[in-house]
Amino acid sequence: MTKSRVMVAAGGTGGHLFPAFALAEELGRRGYEVDLVTEQRGERYDTNFPARKVYYVPSATLGGRSPQAVAKTGLTLSRGVISALRMLGEAKPAAIVGFGGYPTIPPLIAAWLRRIPIAIHEQNAVMGRANRLLARFATNVALSFDVTRLLPEGAKAKARLTGAPVRDAVLQLASKPYPKLGASGKVSLVVFGGSQGAQYFSDIVPDAVLALPEDVRKRLSLVQQCRPEDLDRVSAIYAKAGVDGELASFFDDLPKRMSQAHLVISRSGASSVAELAVLGRPAILVPLPHALDNDQLENATRLQQAGGAWCFPQAELTSARMADEIIRLLRDPKALGQAAEAARSCGKADAVEKLADLVEELTTRR
Repeated sequence: MTKSRVMVAAGGTGGHLFPAFALAEELGRRGYEVDLVTEQRGERYDTNFPARKVYYVPSATLGGRSPQAVAKTGLTLSRGVISALRMLGEAKPAAIVGFGGYPTIPPLIAAWLRRIPIAIHEQNAVMGRANRLLARFATNVALSFDVTRLLPEGAKAKARLTGAPVRDAVLQLASKPYPKLGASGKVSLVVFGGSQGAQYFSDIVPDAVLALPEDVRKRLSLVQQCRPEDLDRVSAIYAKAGVDGELASFFDDLPKRMSQAHLVISRSGASSVAELAVLGRPAILVPLPHALDNDQLENATRLQQAGGAWCFPQAELTSARMADEIIRLLRDPKALGQAAEAARSCGKADAVEKLADLVEELTTRR
């Protein structure tokens, strides 16, 4: 029996859409219909999104501080609010949940105008700019970390710690033990970095692999995400190195591949860190250096402090340093196993249930 309808709003990146996906899966199990509102960039991720309907509304990110840029952004957001008001009138959700990104501003402002209960979820250890703006309109603010930087003072009374939701594809692998790493046999290395980070890893990791001792290279089983324009170049380097590598611009089964890894090398977006923790896999994390408010650095630092990862600033991590770290870790199975346990201790596999509980409360408050 269908209970009522909930709308989730998310920016068009995996970091925003994956936790929204997780919530939609859980709400569906509880008998709710779910609609998604996002931006056109989200088409890459929402093909299998568990939603009754996907909506797109006009949105914009502030591209500068000139009067012209501010006016242009304001006009686009105003058009988005008007469009969202019509959309909400059609969808009639009992509540709406925003997961960050500027595309969430129009639908959540429109929901506030229509007096629809609002929750926002912050995945990072630093509250994003869109969520900081929207916190004043929210009924509740769900947090992934018990200490969240830049949380507005006025939002603290309505904040609730839920953790960062992860998709069923991750939860189904959460109990899989860390694979044993012996003195011989294959060593699984998984490298990914999202749309903004894949170029850096395409530049640095192949040269690091070339610098590895032959006995280590021969054991490597490598999975790496690369931009389409980098695939041939990186593939040629691994062929030269005699490394067993599988490359693609996108892996739709990345959680499975992460669960099989002895070591992960990645950026430290909120979803990546949450999934690594739930899976319990050790990682070398390289925060995106130009991330707004250093949110990726904060995410990586929290996992490093727990002993589940090693965080390196991009400017300091040369190919030679990367090679040294890979050698050190792959030759110390005990350290990797301890890091895997520490990462798992940070995982919040019940986060999606806690967030869904909060949303159910909201649906009764209209």
